[in-house]
Amino acid sequence: MNSPTDSGGGEPGHPRGAAATESPQLTATLFRLFVVAVLGSFFVFQLDVSYLWLTALLTAAAIVLGIMLLIRAVKYKESRLVLFGAISGLVVSAVMLLVVLASTLFFTQIRDYQQCARQALTEQATSACRTQLENSLPAQVR
Repeated sequence: MNSPTDSGGGEPGHPRGAAATESPQLTATLFRLFVVAVLGSFFVFQLDVSYLWLTALLTAAAIVLGIMLLIRAVKYKESRLVLFGAISGLVVSAVMLLVVLASTLFFTQIRDYQQCARQALTEQATSACRTQLENSLPAQVR
């Protein structure tokens, strides 16, 4: 005879066992990792274009974690906040993917702009850096 806490019994349609009891904890951990990856990719990109490889790695990790989180949120019927966070984070990750691809294409121009902007002390110097960046990009992109 099975006790009420055994994983063998139970109503159909209600998951039981280790997967069901660990689901909220694992989902919360995945959600935290996902948020760190999304925010990390954004802030690392802000530092310097030389860390583009790390931004790409964090963006890829965020996309994978976001898809896993989205599947878990739907499968185990997690809170709407987790579902909304997963969808929002995946949108941000998709935008970051486009930013990484564009930065890869124009790596030297962006690196030169960042070096110029770091040394610019006035608005006029910053404006000159922006003009230099615009002139260094292909005509189709301007």
